[in-house]
Amino acid sequence: MPQLIISISGIRGIVGDGLGPAEVERFALAFGTMVGGGRVILARDSRPSGPLLAEAFKKGLRATGCAVADAGILSTPGASVLVTHFGAAGGAVITASHNPLPWNGIKLMSPKGVALSRDRGQAVLDILERRAFARAAQPGAAESLSDGPEIHVGRVLPTVGAAKIRAAGFRVAVDPVNGAGGREMGLLLERLGCHVVMINAKPTGEFARGPEPIPTNIGGLSRAVCESGAGLGLALDPDADRLSLVDETGCAIGEEYTLALACRHRLSQKRGPIAANLSTSRMLDFVAREAGVPILRTPVGELNVAEAIEREGCVIGGEGNGGVIDPRVALVRNSLSGAALVLEMMAWRRRKLSELAGELPVYTMVKDKVALAGVQPAEVFEAMRRRFADSSADDRDGLYLSSDKGWLHVRPSNTEPVLRIMAEAADEALARAWVEEVKAMAAGRA
Repeated sequence: MPQLIISISGIRGIVGDGLGPAEVERFALAFGTMVGGGRVILARDSRPSGPLLAEAFKKGLRATGCAVADAGILSTPGASVLVTHFGAAGGAVITASHNPLPWNGIKLMSPKGVALSRDRGQAVLDILERRAFARAAQPGAAESLSDGPEIHVGRVLPTVGAAKIRAAGFRVAVDPVNGAGGREMGLLLERLGCHVVMINAKPTGEFARGPEPIPTNIGGLSRAVCESGAGLGLALDPDADRLSLVDETGCAIGEEYTLALACRHRLSQKRGPIAANLSTSRMLDFVAREAGVPILRTPVGELNVAEAIEREGCVIGGEGNGGVIDPRVALVRNSLSGAALVLEMMAWRRRKLSELAGELPVYTMVKDKVALAGVQPAEVFEAMRRRFADSSADDRDGLYLSSDKGWLHVRPSNTEPVLRIMAEAADEALARAWVEEVKAMAAGRA
């Protein structure tokens, strides 16, 4: 079966197996019809299929009368900043985020530079299903934008004390996985006075490691940190909305620490609510208690967190996969914001990253997944309720069970045909046992 996932936030699929120029053009026609004309920012990550799909998307948009401003290779947060900077009617990024090749896809953005609201996203899907496309008498205009990185970095820099960071003279190693974020991150670090060591820096889209910036994939960055004497390592995913950290010893401390450290530092400057999804580490609960502020938990999905931040006036928020959302910059996950806040924290506290991470409580998070084919999520959830009857349950997003010992979250993925299984506890063996139990339930063995 062709693999093409269509949702209110965009599409994602395997190029040549369900996803190609024809599908992308139709999706652009639907989006352009919903937008109703106006200027749309278009960007892409560095995947080899990007130029072909970007041209198809541009063709569809222009056919509806939309003017297209093509920013070329640019991070997702960079595209978000451009949407609000230019007051565009919307935006789109050709990317499959952390999915490996040959996956690609499209992320759609509202005039706020965030994922489409549910109503607007559903409107796109309805137009697509009915093929009720608007057709303009003349194609919309097309232009190229080359200053996206400068505009993005210019939005991030004022959010931190750049002079203090420059005075610290940090050496920073960066692995942008040959994706879209190398140029923007490098420019930010240079403006912050850092000596930058780059690996996998060319935006070829030929990923030199697993695209997800998790500890098992970033051994090359750990070595680069040790060999260069860097005080910090930054690992990005292909569209640079996620950030994972490596400390000065070469230890990949895990992407969950990115948000916890960024939030802890930001709350030292300004107190207020923070927001994160259900699957984010309880380190963030510790950070919120320490600052005496509430933490708002949402279903998984960047839009859910962004809406909570905007609705409740949160100081900061994000997702535990390394996605920091600083509303002063944009209501999307942003690796540049995360890096700037961590560097500012190191400069202010005059402590090494390993020391700052060591101040947080230690939990072990275990993540796994099973193919959805043949699996009935409702039956798995019912088995979980029976097995963990003493836990508190939240069914806003799959099933989330929590207790004093930890939490267990099982949910169908929005980006892959899999059932995601996540558990966190202070006892690693316990978290792994919970995950294995759920896998047995999914296989019908429990």
